[in-house]
Amino acid sequence: MTLLVGSVQLGLIYGMLALGIYISFRILNIPDLTADGSFTLGLSVSAAMTIAGHPLLGILLAIIAGAIAGAITGLLQTKLEIHPILAGIITMSSLYSINLYILGSRSNLSLIGSKSIFNQEEWLFLNKQVLGTLIPLIFCFLTLIILIWFFKTHLGLCIRATGDNEEMVRASSINVDAMKIVAVAISNACIGLSGAVLAQYQGYADISSGIGIMVVGLASAIIGEAIFGRRSLTMGLFSAILGSLIYRFIIAAALKSNIFPAYMLRVVSAFIVVFALSIPIIKKHLEFRRMRKKAGQNA
Repeated sequence: MTLLVGSVQLGLIYGMLALGIYISFRILNIPDLTADGSFTLGLSVSAAMTIAGHPLLGILLAIIAGAIAGAITGLLQTKLEIHPILAGIITMSSLYSINLYILGSRSNLSLIGSKSIFNQEEWLFLNKQVLGTLIPLIFCFLTLIILIWFFKTHLGLCIRATGDNEEMVRASSINVDAMKIVAVAISNACIGLSGAVLAQYQGYADISSGIGIMVVGLASAIIGEAIFGRRSLTMGLFSAILGSLIYRFIIAAALKSNIFPAYMLRVVSAFIVVFALSIPIIKKHLEFRRMRKKAGQNA
């Protein structure tokens, strides 16, 4: 039961990461590698502010910091015309030093003895497991609602159009560069929020927490899309969160079975991504074989 509850809690926290990855990879169609750095940035800012006695402000500043990191990547892509992958790598590498500075030149920072959003006096009447689920659920739900609303506004529709057909948008006198910068900023703001909530949830921040985190978010988004489809933007965003929950269940089951040791977690994640990406082609081959078999029977 504890394993199940823990998977739900982490699934909701990483669900915000999946939303951020979904925006850049699916809505904007840009491979943004800033995630590893912006996730740890949100984690570090949140931890530092929690120790300073401002956990809620830490969440807000983590969102802003993530957005700034994303905007820098967007500027590198658009104004300096650096390839999106390389731009993400440059920002991610720079953020490593910035994150170390925020953590006080330490590789990790413990929040033991500090008041976080999970142990405020106002919440003491609630069960610890209920609280650990309720707070991530609130953050995840609010993020989802805000994103659904935003992408139905004029600006949001312009961003979606940029991802679908950049040349058409440019011909319509819409500032494509601005759309990309805003979208990548929003994407990394969600990723920073995920890291911020995780830091206060687990009670510490580690400089290596963001390593391979993009694979986790990508796996979640792809799993959700493969199972629930991409019939609309709302469904796509919702499926990213559901994919995050399913991903955590898969990881928990794999670790509990003792088939894979804990240090093989990233390898398991990579296999999940490969399998999820292969689902469309597997379906295509199965459909082709079914049609060929049916044609042979009719001959």
